[in-house]
Amino acid sequence: MISIIAAIAENNAIGFENKLIYWLPNDLKRFKALTTGNTIIMGRKTFESFPKGALPNRRNVVLSRTGKAEDFPGAEVYQTLAEALASCKGEEIYIIGGASVYKEAFSIADRLCLTCVYDTPERADTFFPTFDKEEWKETFREEHEKDEKHTQRYAFVDLVRK
Repeated sequence: MISIIAAIAENNAIGFENKLIYWLPNDLKRFKALTTGNTIIMGRKTFESFPKGALPNRRNVVLSRTGKAEDFPGAEVYQTLAEALASCKGEEIYIIGGASVYKEAFSIADRLCLTCVYDTPERADTFFPTFDKEEWKETFREEHEKDEKHTQRYAFVDLVRK
């Protein structure tokens, strides 16, 4: 199964200056719970945004047309999404960004694991692709209010392709 996982604002914003827009500890916990033990596929900039490099307890796959394995310690490198997917037969795959990788993977994704943030950020330079919600069926929703660790309301939403 190929899943896309992302936290998106009401205007589909996902990042600014190669960083997540929102710091939501529960979103990070959900991300870890879903992706641990599985394969994560990402673009070069997403990998470079990780302060400690490759994420532990996951097979890290980076898409880069020019990068070499030594540029991405702890990760495998492929030039195209098709090559990366061919190496992942039978694995649970999570596409974790960035925007161009999401866009390319959208037509083949089976599931969307979204954190929908009820906010529009002042600044954003990276956006999740727009998609036809009629092509997807919601299978899970969990609403969350603001609290001492979360400055925005948000919902965990899972969608599967109809």
